[in-house]
Amino acid sequence: MTTRSASSPQRDPGPKRRAADVAYDAIEVMISTLQLQPGSPVVEAEIVETTGLGRTPVREALLRMVSIGLIAQQPRRGLLVSHIDLADHLDVIQTRRVLERLIASCAARRATAPQRQAIMRCAEKMVEAAARCHLDDYMQADHELDVVVHQASQNHSAVKCVQPLIVQCRRFWYAYQHEGEVSEGARAHLQLAQGIASGDEAQAMAGAEQLMEYLERFARRIIDR
Repeated sequence: MTTRSASSPQRDPGPKRRAADVAYDAIEVMISTLQLQPGSPVVEAEIVETTGLGRTPVREALLRMVSIGLIAQQPRRGLLVSHIDLADHLDVIQTRRVLERLIASCAARRATAPQRQAIMRCAEKMVEAAARCHLDDYMQADHELDVVVHQASQNHSAVKCVQPLIVQCRRFWYAYQHEGEVSEGARAHLQLAQGIASGDEAQAMAGAEQLMEYLERFARRIIDR
């Protein structure tokens, strides 16, 4: 299985971004796709070499990840990638459910015409990748959809809260992907996208709800087995 390059996460063109944000995105990809395994040490020098970014933005990104729990800082052991906590994962989804509904509603109201078009393109890419059973393309399109939906929502507080939860869900998926059905997830994303693209808040929120129900069923299959 191929993986996205950690040094160049794909984002929609826009204003020049801070180096620390670029570093954060690169490390996020490494964690969510299990290139950095749960419990493994995070070595700043190796991250700098992998990303091609400076020590200062990498250090800032790592501290940000410590603050939201994606990386743990332990005495005498340094930085470690946080473990996947099965018992906690349903709470992650429950919390994300509230935020995703809010973000979907805001995006349906506030998205620009180009953003609505981009959202549909991303969702259609997910459906197409699911039909080919190509997980990496599916997850890349999912990542791109998150970016444009978050931008369209203009709700920075909700986006800031939901981002670490998305990483945890994505990492959970990569760890247990053999239990999942990507076509079901693609359909939920498509409903979400159609609601936002048409300005239909109810449909957008229903799509977000359908997606969270799918993720919860997926998680329960792992936790209950």
